[in-house]
Amino acid sequence: MSTSAPSAPQQGIELNIGGMTCASCAMRIERKLNKLDGVSATVNYATEKASVTVPAGYDPSLLISEVEKTGYTADLPRPPRHEEDTAGSGGDEDDAELRSLRGRLIGAIALTVPVIAMAMIPPLQFTYWQWASLTLAAPVVVWAAWPFHRAAWTNLRHGAATMDTLISMGTAAAFLWSLYALFLGTAGTPGMTHSFAFTIEPSDGASNIYLEVGAGVTMFILAGRYFEKRSKRRAGAALRALLELGAKDVSVLRDGTETLVPVEKLQVGDEFIVRPGEKIATDGVVVSGTSAVDASMLTGESVPVEVTTGAPVTGATVNAGGRLVVRATRIGSDTQLAQMARLVEDAQTGKAAVQRLADRISGIFVPVVILIALLALGGWLVSGSSLTAAFTAAVAVLVIACPCALGLATPTALLVGTGRGAQLGILIKGPEVLESTRRIDTVVLDKTGTVTAGRMTLTDVVTEPGVERARLLRLAGALENASEHPIAQAIARGAAEEVGSLPVPEDFASTDGQGVQGVVDGHGVVVGRESLLADWSQHLGDDLVLAKQAAEAEGRTVVAVGWDGRARGILVVADVVRPTSAQAVAELKALGLTPVLLTGDNDAVARQVADEVGIAEVISEVMPQDKSDVVARLQRQGKVVAMVGDGVNDAPALAQADLGLAMGTGTDVAIEASDITLVRGDLRSAVDAIRLSRRTLRTIRSNLFWAFAYNTAAIPVAALGMLNPMLAGAAMALSSAFVVGNSLRLRGFRSVIRQ
Repeated sequence: MSTSAPSAPQQGIELNIGGMTCASCAMRIERKLNKLDGVSATVNYATEKASVTVPAGYDPSLLISEVEKTGYTADLPRPPRHEEDTAGSGGDEDDAELRSLRGRLIGAIALTVPVIAMAMIPPLQFTYWQWASLTLAAPVVVWAAWPFHRAAWTNLRHGAATMDTLISMGTAAAFLWSLYALFLGTAGTPGMTHSFAFTIEPSDGASNIYLEVGAGVTMFILAGRYFEKRSKRRAGAALRALLELGAKDVSVLRDGTETLVPVEKLQVGDEFIVRPGEKIATDGVVVSGTSAVDASMLTGESVPVEVTTGAPVTGATVNAGGRLVVRATRIGSDTQLAQMARLVEDAQTGKAAVQRLADRISGIFVPVVILIALLALGGWLVSGSSLTAAFTAAVAVLVIACPCALGLATPTALLVGTGRGAQLGILIKGPEVLESTRRIDTVVLDKTGTVTAGRMTLTDVVTEPGVERARLLRLAGALENASEHPIAQAIARGAAEEVGSLPVPEDFASTDGQGVQGVVDGHGVVVGRESLLADWSQHLGDDLVLAKQAAEAEGRTVVAVGWDGRARGILVVADVVRPTSAQAVAELKALGLTPVLLTGDNDAVARQVADEVGIAEVISEVMPQDKSDVVARLQRQGKVVAMVGDGVNDAPALAQADLGLAMGTGTDVAIEASDITLVRGDLRSAVDAIRLSRRTLRTIRSNLFWAFAYNTAAIPVAALGMLNPMLAGAAMALSSAFVVGNSLRLRGFRSVIRQ
């Protein structure tokens, strides 16, 4: 008989990874780390982090050393800095890598524009223009393009070829051949010009320079990399936004004295005071007091939760009613808010980064181009031509193979597509997002605040025979207007909209968890639960009881109203479905997507909403921390999932989903954790976002195809030694013009929302 050895204790280590330029870099580091004994690693290109599981006591320096052997940098996350340490510093300005990239881009633009102008416009070619071009282009090709050369060398050491390899190879070939032509050939002769001719004929390579190709490609691709890097830097903002939700200070009761202290100094067992309108500082249990707590941001429940002595409360939720004294049960990293932050981080770290299409093409294209260049070199030498002619043909192949349009293919389509999206209230965060929209087949819709309006609304008024509707609204609305309870405020808003201004009540009093009472227009009015009216011997008639039961069966909240010793009617309050949600669901189905309704509310409420908007599949009564598990379960079933939500409780699920869409009317946490933000509080914007993203992706793909196609068509010309500088420049200009024109077509995208 054999017994399995007990598993060794494990620990998690997170590393910040630097120097990655593409998703293949992340996969290379991941493979390297996973070869270490006892190590399980996941590397995320988007967040530039490695999440590593190792045996307890494992030395992190071994992991860092292994990453550095691969040619990248790694370090442990720095401890969080206090606000005073970071005051006045912005996210981008604090990032040395992003600052460096921005500096290279600005320098490249300033130096490259005159180089391209002189090469493409013969009247600008003054006597020593070629030497001026060399002076301007050299810093661009050497300094500005250094990240590409460094990445190409790293890739070469590992036997890989990516877009960086193609960029480095092409720009280096163009620059080195230009140096040869200037110093050893005839291109440095005073008065040399590139004649304005597009003829295909053998040319003297020693008289041609290609400095504009090397500098132009560097400038365009640096621009694309800079904007991609800047958007990736926002990946950690969801965690910061989550942690900033909590209260900053708390009123603690110690030795019978109330003291205001920073929330970090709160200890388990401390009792603290929460006044109406304040955030609850941490997870705890109510010691005294009764109130309604608005937990919608964390739980998604549209109805405020009534709490009294002994009831648990969650940090960061808002006390909407009376004064509470709470005993802290969990603090710091143990709170539900901190656990949600970890869920968001885990979901982001585990999210598979999409391999860029350009890299996949380059992996095939680069070896083929090198092979053609070698064949051209060998072919010319075998035919008895001079070494100069053979090298001219080989280098010309490398030069023309470096597609300038490739640098424009993704950035221009993204610029136009995201610009058009911004006009429609759709904010797309990066190119990886577009790949996700193409593959999704299931859309999970959070109920509260997404399909519904997200706040309580007066939906119905039922009166006893002989009681005027307007009078009931006036008396009940006046009394509820004096209360801070969210349901009371919904009744007051509805009453004011229908009957106008409301009178001020006299002798107003609130009964904890039951309702309110007072004198309005000389009448003694009671508004609240049926049990409160019963305490005043005011009982609902049979018709009102039936109406109440019917409303509650649909998951609505019912408030009873009575005055002058009799029950007079009921008010029905609910979180209503947005008027455009049904159309949005129909449009999602038309895109071939399966909608799923997800909510923390009870099944009756969920089913009623789902039936109203046309959703067949419903997942209800889901705890906040379990929403991401639901998304993960759907993914394990083979579905590619998009998630639309708006609350803090949706943030982990938004990050876990293959595509996260946040309603801009929701919380900052949900917005930061998502891939696409919908500025409008209209679910139809989700339809527009998916349609626009898919169209932008198609545009990028066609741009990449034509960017390679133009240059690929010119490779045979170059191999035959017939490539002159003007033809090379024309190929670059035409491919770039096509890419820009193709991208501009996105400006014609039309929304399903009628403008």
